[in-house]
Amino acid sequence: MEARTETVTVTDGSFDLHLWLPPSGRGPVVLLVQEIFGVGPYIRKVAENLAALGYVVGAPDMFWRMRPNWVAEHDEAGTARSMEMGGAFDMPQGVADAAMALAHLRKLPEAAEGSAVVGFCLGGSIGYLLAATMEVGTVVSFYGSAVPEATGMMEKITGPLLLVFGGSDPFIPREQVAAVEEAAAGRPNVEMYVAEQAGHAFHNHEAPRFHDPVAAEAAWARTVAFLGRHLNPDSSWTSTPEPDARP
Repeated sequence: MEARTETVTVTDGSFDLHLWLPPSGRGPVVLLVQEIFGVGPYIRKVAENLAALGYVVGAPDMFWRMRPNWVAEHDEAGTARSMEMGGAFDMPQGVADAAMALAHLRKLPEAAEGSAVVGFCLGGSIGYLLAATMEVGTVVSFYGSAVPEATGMMEKITGPLLLVFGGSDPFIPREQVAAVEEAAAGRPNVEMYVAEQAGHAFHNHEAPRFHDPVAAEAAWARTVAFLGRHLNPDSSWTSTPEPDARP
């Protein structure tokens, strides 16, 4: 699989946008937004899986202002440090950076019509907030902690939106998820999937503390089908691909 690193330039500097190309060399673009552990093995595996489905995938370095190309281990120390990084993160600035990264992706010669944002944890919040401020296409937001407190912005999101949560998430209590469900009810562009027995970051196969393989596989299947319905990548995949043991 072909991969390279692009440079995105903004008014106060520049940051890396890690890029993966599909087998065909061209396809709809997916902005893949990291969780607090950085663009590490987990996010790179997700990017490879999406590229294999026919998408041009770009994962921006969201922590570039604090620690360029930050990648943390999924042990206790790495988790603690990553949570510190997440706590110090400037969310409005991050949303603005994500917008610039998406614009860069859309201008690539490999970019076909159609775009999406897929985000996990921190990235789930960024994807949701980005969609509420500009037209981004399709959005898949995994357990974004900013979503429950920003349900009033959902009416500003006109494109397809899939919201994924764990029903047993200690960081996003079930009553907050219920508030999101209530806000989403009756909105034809919004779908929700709540893995009731799963906690936070259940899709992250690199984090034994969080990973729930059953919930991860189910949520990933929904994500693949959702993206496929709205983006139609030019590839040989089907809506029910062979399950990946590490989605």
